[in-house]
Amino acid sequence: MTAYRTLVTTRRVLRQLAHDPRTVVLMLSVPCLLLTLLSWVYDASPQTFDRVGSALLGVLPLNTMFLVTSVSTLKERTSGTLERLLSLPLAKADLVVGYALAFAVVAVLQVALATSLAVHVLGVRVAGPVWLLLLVALWASLLGIALGLSVSAFAVTEYQALQFAPAVLLPQILVSGLLVPRGSMPSVVRAVADWSPISRVVDAEAEVRLHPDLTVAFGRDLAFVAAWVVLVLLVGAATLRRRS
Repeated sequence: MTAYRTLVTTRRVLRQLAHDPRTVVLMLSVPCLLLTLLSWVYDASPQTFDRVGSALLGVLPLNTMFLVTSVSTLKERTSGTLERLLSLPLAKADLVVGYALAFAVVAVLQVALATSLAVHVLGVRVAGPVWLLLLVALWASLLGIALGLSVSAFAVTEYQALQFAPAVLLPQILVSGLLVPRGSMPSVVRAVADWSPISRVVDAEAEVRLHPDLTVAFGRDLAFVAAWVVLVLLVGAATLRRRS
């Protein structure tokens, strides 16, 4: 793996995104629009909006980046672009990290816009520093990117790639504690949910919302999510084939 080849891949993917401005606008605007809608839904219950809205600052970008990354990568797989790139002296790590960095640039903008809107316009109240919310949301976005890169190997069409979203993400969201506390769930469900990275995203956002200082639990949750990002990126690299 070399920095030059990784950055060349990053630049190529960013250039492709720049030629599709509608996709970029949707990526940046959809989380903001959904948070605004949620603020209206919970207008009579601001405390509930604080809890759910802060958690969704991580969950929404994760979903968006998963969808865009999985479909974009699948296009390159099915068009033969990836195969041609891998015929060059390009390491798999160069390709995977290059893709991740390119989409991470968009993720940074997406997370910054959504967090600024939630805290400064919609009034989400958190006890801790806002930059910690940004940090968790960014790692959640990286997780969505890594998952999208990996699952694209198991889809044949874009429709199939989209179907992985409810299959992979929705079960994790349902048991993450976003809807009901995980402590009230059956023990088997709770045991599985504790190993879900989305559960740890929700937990980390809750730590920022409830505590004014950095806590040990926050660091543990963020490290858990980071470990999942690395693991899934390695899986994504393993799915790349130099020959179809």
